[in-house]
Amino acid sequence: MKSQIKIIESKIVNVEYGENVCVMTPSNLYGCKLGNNVFIGPFVEIQKDVFIGDNTKIQSHSFICSLVSIGSNCFVAHGVMFINDLFEEGYPALTPSNWKKTSIGDNVSIGSNATILPVNICNNVVVGAGSVVSKDIAEPGVYAGNPAKKIRALKK
Repeated sequence: MKSQIKIIESKIVNVEYGENVCVMTPSNLYGCKLGNNVFIGPFVEIQKDVFIGDNTKIQSHSFICSLVSIGSNCFVAHGVMFINDLFEEGYPALTPSNWKKTSIGDNVSIGSNATILPVNICNNVVVGAGSVVSKDIAEPGVYAGNPAKKIRALKK
């Protein structure tokens, strides 16, 4: 005899949000805070203890794990993955107390399929599609590659 399949539908639970917020479904958001004029595309998961600033857009199929803060006027393209667990013991952290924080400044654009490890990214940065950000970015500019490196200054 087969056991029953437990189906848990995606939903929005315990989310604090500002004015003019748009969330496309299906999406799974819980315990996070969204500023004014935030757009969340379909098939996005945003976990607890995440903050998304004003006028920021998160495109489809992106995953924003706990302990991530994203500033205002940012753009997170399709399929961007944020990581909070570095598997420092060789396996997933046994408790959330071992997870690390990520902080994204204002006016940051992150290209499709980028992976963002626990880092700090300053204001006015572009991260190229498919890049892996494994170290803090403290200087505005365009970064790309694995690991992501500065490839040029932003055009004014």
